[in-house]
Formats: sequence, structure tokens, C-alpha cells
Amino acid sequence: MKYAFLAIMAITCCKILTAQSTAPNQPATDPANSQAPFLRFPTLPPFHLLKLDSSTYMTKDDLKKNRRTIIMFFSPDCEHCKHETENILADFDKFKDIQIVMATYQPFEEMKEFNAHYRMFEHPNVMLGRDEKFFLPPFYKIRNLPYLALYDKKGNLVTTFEGTQKTDTILNAFAEKK
Repeated sequence: MKYAFLAIMAITCCKILTAQSTAPNQPATDPANSQAPFLRFPTLPPFHLLKLDSSTYMTKDDLKKNRRTIIMFFSPDCEHCKHETENILADFDKFKDIQIVMATYQPFEEMKEFNAHYRMFEHPNVMLGRDEKFFLPPFYKIRNLPYLALYDKKGNLVTTFEGTQKTDTILNAFAEKK
């Protein structure tokens, strides 16, 4: 009886976990997120990120107007996040007119090491910051990393993605919204 109960619990847990996973290259805007704040307020969020200088903050007011924007929530030690960063950097000429805000909740030193390793400072349209108040994960109901939220030139949500995306998938999402 005890083993039957454990087997049923294991099967139930597996079904719950697989039902919640997001398929690769699929928008994260599924029905489970229908009450997420980013869908109720589909414009650039009021983020407040500690910059790499560790004394000033970046907000949405610091973004240039009339530019497409990607908000990427990542972890410096996440392999998928590293791959996404490498993919974007490999095709960076296609992203030079897009503002990329990279936010993490991980320790400040890890973010600085990530910045140095990938030489993000060489790209003026890429901004890194630490989400000290843990605002973005509940705002987007983030379940998987990296998480990308794409916004058009007017600051309106285009779509969101969870997990590593091909650069063409990201760029095509912007193109479809024009």
C-alpha cells in the first residue's frame, strides 16, 4: 500500500512538472500567465536595477525613446543564459539597434564577472543591472531562464520567451509586430 501511494505521488509530480514546462521557441504568454502583471500592463515595466558601478540605478526612464527593447532576465551561472548571450553576441550586428536590458537577481560580483567575460561593456546598447528588489520574476511570472520580454519602439509588449531562443526567432517576433 505504501509503495502504491509513493508510485502514484511520483507519477502525479511528473505530470505536474511536465505540464508546467514551456516548449522551446514558444512564447511564454500562455493561459497560465493570464493574470500576470505584464499582461495586465503590457508596456515597459517600472524596473529599478542597480548598475555595474554599484551606486546608481537604471530605470525605464533611462531607455532611449523610439527604440525596440529586450528585457532579458538571466543568471550569470545559467548555461542556457550563457548560450543565449553567446547567440546574440554572434549576431550582434542584427541587434545593434535594439536596447538590451539584462537583469539578474544573483550576487553583484557574479554579474560583474559575467560582464567582463562576455565584454558586454563593448556594446553601448546593452545594459546590465541587478534586480535587488526581485521585481521582474513575479511581474513576468518567470519559470525558466533566460526570460526575454520584447517591446516595440513605443514600449508596447511584443511577446515573451522562456528558455534559449534562436536569434532569428527573436528578430522575427519583432518583424511580425511591425
